[in-house]
Amino acid sequence: MTLVLAWNNVRTNRVGFAASFAAVALAVMLVGGSGLVVSGAATRDESNGVMGLLVLSAVVSGFVSIFVVAGTLSLHVLRQRRTWALLRSVGMTPRQVRRLITAEALVVAVLASAAGCVLAVPYAAAMAAFMRMAGLAPGGVPVEVTKGPFIVALMVGLAVTLLAARVAARKAVGVGPLEVLRDSAVQRLLLPWPRAVVGGVALAGGAVLLWLVPQLTPKNAAPTALGTTMALCVGASALGPVAVRGMGWLLGAVAARLDPGAGMLARSSLVAQPRRAMSAASPVMLTIALACTFLFAVETTDAAAGVTRTGPAVWVAPMLVGSAVAYTVISVLNATAMTMAERAGEIRLLRTVGTKPRQLARAVCWETLIVTCIGTLLGTGIAAASLTMLGIAVTGEPWFAYSLPQYAGLVLVCAVSGLAGGLAATRRARHGALLPD
Repeated sequence: MTLVLAWNNVRTNRVGFAASFAAVALAVMLVGGSGLVVSGAATRDESNGVMGLLVLSAVVSGFVSIFVVAGTLSLHVLRQRRTWALLRSVGMTPRQVRRLITAEALVVAVLASAAGCVLAVPYAAAMAAFMRMAGLAPGGVPVEVTKGPFIVALMVGLAVTLLAARVAARKAVGVGPLEVLRDSAVQRLLLPWPRAVVGGVALAGGAVLLWLVPQLTPKNAAPTALGTTMALCVGASALGPVAVRGMGWLLGAVAARLDPGAGMLARSSLVAQPRRAMSAASPVMLTIALACTFLFAVETTDAAAGVTRTGPAVWVAPMLVGSAVAYTVISVLNATAMTMAERAGEIRLLRTVGTKPRQLARAVCWETLIVTCIGTLLGTGIAAASLTMLGIAVTGEPWFAYSLPQYAGLVLVCAVSGLAGGLAATRRARHGALLPD
């Protein structure tokens, strides 16, 4: 009965589950496709020189997939907290609610994983073709459909989705029905103790890895620096609401000074809902931190070794990390759209007291830009710390290579994606009927 109800919920609320479906499908595609390329390259001797980069790219894809799927599904479940509260108020027990959420996640995970496995083969073929054109594998990389990469991809898709659903379900049923149904949007508990523990442990692990990087050989320093960035991203995402409240207040004050009405609304929303804002800032932070660490680590190690890449080889590192970056950019759009869609009721309420649609659009833009700025600052700080330690390991000095155009391009893409998602998600609330359908 629970599975039937879950299937009906997914079938009738396709728009609500679209972001979760896309996140899981693309995650399975990334993991499965990267695994197929690594397996194929391992059979060719001429690909041994890039096997390290291929493996690192696969690891990055796996980490990004886990991070994004967990965040997207948790945000989707928590957006429906009033639905779960209503079900509890009519007699459904917390255990039944958890089972229903888990069953819905299982339905989405199975359908999305199947779609991701289908997409993994053309994705791997495209990567293999690019490697051949770039001269990395002149003889080509054979892409054979073997069960190993698909098993790993399916395990990642199903396990992460179900685990994220269980964690989010515990949060959804952990508050009494009447308390959840209150109209107040202020989050009284900024940092629950499980989140604080996870964040503290991840930051401590990242700090240990930062200390360890300069003591390693250049060959081992780059992968360790990438692992450092991953650990710090987890810690910053968990503890981020604290930073969002402080940074949001400061940046919001600037926005309120430049645009008093809309800027004040944006600052108030960030201060009242820092955890919601961090849900949108986390993908930006992940995009900037991982992309900068991967790309600039390759440039730093090449510069230290006196290697100059020319021709198609220049695009090797961007290609290997490009798919993961594109995935995180999509998650930026999804997360921003989901967080802004949750504010539809607030926007309609502001319209009833005389706020103009243009003012609301500017408020959405200010809030999105501030969130993007927060994510960019956090991601830049994480990448800079890892790359500085890497520079000490390969050159003996706190220096690393970087590219301002690549960095500016990443920030611009994240900002545009966030603005597009936020404005699209709130358009109906800003211009439509005052009462929801």
